[in-house]
Amino acid sequence: MHPAYFIAGTDTDIGKTTIAAGLLQAARAAGLTTLGAKPVASGCDHTAAGLRNADALALIEQSTLRLPYEQVNPFAFEPAIAPHLAALEAGMTLEVETLAAAMHHVLVQGADFTLIEGAGGWRVPLSAQAALSDLAVALQLPVILVVGVRLGCINHALLSAEAIARDGLHLAGWVANVIDPQTSRLEENLASLADRLGAPCLGRVPRLQQARARDVAGHLHLHLLA
Repeated sequence: MHPAYFIAGTDTDIGKTTIAAGLLQAARAAGLTTLGAKPVASGCDHTAAGLRNADALALIEQSTLRLPYEQVNPFAFEPAIAPHLAALEAGMTLEVETLAAAMHHVLVQGADFTLIEGAGGWRVPLSAQAALSDLAVALQLPVILVVGVRLGCINHALLSAEAIARDGLHLAGWVANVIDPQTSRLEENLASLADRLGAPCLGRVPRLQQARARDVAGHLHLHLLA
């Protein structure tokens, strides 16, 4: 198992953070030290300590190594919009080099299992020139893909996997997150994904009433990353 992974999703709002927290919890249960980070987050709340993002806080909760919030989520924006638009409204430009430097500080902490979580899908823009995928390339991390299982997920998953491969990165595994349990031909869809993605399925997470990290972890198989 690699000590660090970039976790990406096939789209936005498909449970990427839920799965990331579950993976970190599974690693903790296996006796590993853990650390999660989210370099860019939009949709943050004002608090006495500053802007805070629920996804970043969920990763912190499952991290055994503690870093200041600003190191876990160095770029936080209030509006729940695409990161490059949020940055533009805040009068700044997101640069891959700056994000990579911040994430290198996370990686050198030396956790047994580190997750760097993207935002939205693989090609979400950072600026007019760059995308979040460029950060994954700069970090040279293997990728875990969270597939939001609903109508259309096969196309989204295969296009994402093709883009990851085209960028020269290794798809280490994928997780089927069943966000629509009424998906027609669910089993056939999952079988099609397993046949075509060319990477181990790390778990199938059903629609949970309470998607707590420990409940999600029970559906994940971290050892398959080996």
